[in-house]
Parts: sequence; structure tokens; C-alpha cells
Amino acid sequence: MASLEAKQWKEAVKSEMDSIVSNRTWVLVDLPPGYTTIGYKWIFKKKLKPDGSVDKFKARLVAKCFKQKERIEYFDTYSPVARFTTIRVLIALASVYNLTIHQMDVKTTFLYGELEEKIYMDQPKGFVAHGNERNVCKLVKSLYGLKQTPKQLHEKFDKTILAFGFTVNENDKCKYYDILLIGSYEEIITETKSFLKNKFEMKDMSEADAYLKIKVGVSVAKLRYSQIIGSLQYLANDTRPDISFSISKLARYTSCPDRTHWSALDRVLRYLKGTVSLVIHCGRFPAVLEGYNDASWIAKNSGSNGCSGYLFTLGGGTVSWKSAKQTLITQSPFEIELCALDATGTEAG
Repeated sequence: MASLEAKQWKEAVKSEMDSIVSNRTWVLVDLPPGYTTIGYKWIFKKKLKPDGSVDKFKARLVAKCFKQKERIEYFDTYSPVARFTTIRVLIALASVYNLTIHQMDVKTTFLYGELEEKIYMDQPKGFVAHGNERNVCKLVKSLYGLKQTPKQLHEKFDKTILAFGFTVNENDKCKYYDILLIGSYEEIITETKSFLKNKFEMKDMSEADAYLKIKVGVSVAKLRYSQIIGSLQYLANDTRPDISFSISKLARYTSCPDRTHWSALDRVLRYLKGTVSLVIHCGRFPAVLEGYNDASWIAKNSGSNGCSGYLFTLGGGTVSWKSAKQTLITQSPFEIELCALDATGTEAG
């Protein structure tokens, strides 16, 4: 192989053959009388990242489907294809309802469909089995290039995902070529990923970045909001206890900030600009540790989480503080004050 990238391409070829062998795509047999073998060829392709850089080198062993005989080596070839409209609708719904979008990819996708027809192929050059040079490959599972491969893969994946409890959308029966998992519960997404990994060799791509060459991501506004909140949280934890409560509240909306949150955030920034000279001052007071706490609870919000905070001073200077939403649901002002007192005592201890 004469190429500056020969090493990468050879590794890609080896990876492809390893997948084919581990998947038991074929068995070696004598060619039965009356049958002929179909040819094969190698397809080489660079998979690119959204920014145009090379993600990986891919090599595919592809059967020459034009040599397949109809009604002998293939019958029905129909396989549904996902509509881009469906994909865009799902992504839009994920944005509207603030759902998580994760992505997975089936490695050597088309090798999982099981064949019903008798198809024979020559052993790939360079990978001829020693001692079985005269044998040919009888395909027992799908291979790239075969006319029925998309259909067989769809049937295989369809049965697998239905057995896990999913249902089919009759308006678009194919929504999982490159797999997007969209949902509001991380534990269900994680459970689905584990199930699929047990059935197929999968690559977990975590949160979706690009899907079928469509870039998927968080809007610039959301990212900017998160970045500002992150900076202010650092400031609040370091030297500005006076903004702890405000930042604690605003941080709850990093995934879906609206105009009211931006307006409140702008007010905090203007406040900081006007109070830039404020500092934590430690005087020559006695070295006595003093602690204070407070909590908020509104009757109409009974059954919801309240807010609480504490502050400690030493020598007159503030040394520890926190303002946060309580993790426990309280039913009265007395309960929430007790929770705040407990958190204060824990910090003091």
C-alpha cells in the first residue's frame, strides 16, 4: 500500500476483518455444484469531525451486489428510511422540553443482519485461511454491499429494540440508523445504552454533537449564560458571599434561561460593577467563631424545597458561607429552620 497514511489504512483493514471474524459473518465451505461466488472490493473512507478534521480511517469489505442473482441470492430488499422531518421534529421537541440527547453508533452496522439466502464469496486476498485455501466464504450474516443488507439489519434491530419495551411509530417506522436517544430521565437512557451494548458492539458518543452530518448542540446564548454563572459561582464561593443567594437561584436555569433570568443576571453584574471595592475585612476582634443561619419557606409552596443558608465569621471577617436550595421537602417554617440549623452545625463541626 503506497501511501503516507498506509499505517492508518492497514489498521483500518485489520479492524474491519477482526469485526467480521468476531461476528462470525461467514463460514468456510466447499463451493457447491451449480453455485458461483460473488466478488468483493475494499472501500476506504475518512470519517470527518464537524470541524473538518479526521476522526478515523474506515475500511469496508463490500460485496459486489451486481453479481447477485434475483430470486436466488436475494428476494425482498425494501427497508424503511428515516425522514429528515422526523429527525428535526425530535430534536425540536428535545429543545422545547429540555430533553437530553445522547448518541450511539453500531460498529460495523450491517454485519448483524442474518441471511436467509445461500450466498458464496471468495476469501479476501491477504486473509486466506491457511490450510483452507480452496474453500469459499458462505455468508451467514449480512455484509456491506449485499442488496438485502439494509432490510436484514432493520429487521434485526427492530426485533431487539421492541423486545426491550419500545413501540413503533407507524408514521415513521425507521428512526434509528445512527442512534439518537432522547429522554428526560438519565437513568432510562443509561439503561437503554447498557441493553444495546449487550446486543451489539456499540460506540457510546455521549451527548450528541453531530447527527447524519447535522450539527447538534446547545445555543450560544445558553453556553454564554452557563459560562457567566460559572464565573460568578467561583466569585461567590471565594470572596463575595453577598451574591451567593442570587447565583444559587440563577444557577437552576442554566439549561433553559429566558429573558427574566438574563435580566436578573444583568442586575447582578451591574451590582458587582458598583460594589467592586467591597472586601472581606478581618479586624482585631477576639478570635471567636460566630455562626448565623436563615431559611425561607412560603406556605403556598408547601411540599416543595425551600432555601437556606449559613454564614460564619472569625475575627469579624466572614470565613465560610453557603446559600442553596434544600435537598429535603419540608412542611413548615419550623422544619426548614431545623434543616438550616443542622447544616450550620455540620459546617461548624
